[in-house]
Amino acid sequence: MKKTATGLFDDYSDARAAVSALEARGIPSDDISIVSNNVDERQTGDTNAAEGAGTGAGIGAAVGGVGGLLTGLGIMAIPGVGPVVAAGWLAATAAGAAAGAVAGGAAGGIIGAMTESGVPEEHAHVYAEGVRRGGTLVTARVEENLYPEAEAVLRQSNWVDPVERRAAYAEQGWTRFDETLDPYGPAEIEQERLRYRR
Repeated sequence: MKKTATGLFDDYSDARAAVSALEARGIPSDDISIVSNNVDERQTGDTNAAEGAGTGAGIGAAVGGVGGLLTGLGIMAIPGVGPVVAAGWLAATAAGAAAGAVAGGAAGGIIGAMTESGVPEEHAHVYAEGVRRGGTLVTARVEENLYPEAEAVLRQSNWVDPVERRAAYAEQGWTRFDETLDPYGPAEIEQERLRYRR
């Protein structure tokens, strides 16, 4: 049975390092996903993955090629998160869930994709909010025996503790991810990063 190791990162470079470390440990690229706020207009590399990524179609297909997950990055939109640079199974699932979300049903989009893969709902809301505020989310689906190692890899790369971040958000009056809110812009993201920089 597979479990999902998840890490939120304030800095994109830390998330990239985590993806590379997961791949170096032998976790297949198609079991890793990265979703990053694209307000900084990050380079997606020499790829045409963005062409079909609006619906998530190009993302899944772009993953697993030579060079690992990061060579398959594409641009897509996730409700409430806005434009993201993304690749991997979570991004494709989130895009598909958002496209097929039924009004009144379970939370679709990125929250639904995470909770369906086993991420606790309270953490999923923190992770989605973190991406909305400029962060980067990395997930890895791994066999249960590899889960502790995958979690350790994510923690070594300056990951955000979801319990601590939830408390910090709550101090600002936040309760849960709201996909109707606008994503943070560059100035807000910089202010947010300064707030948590160690």
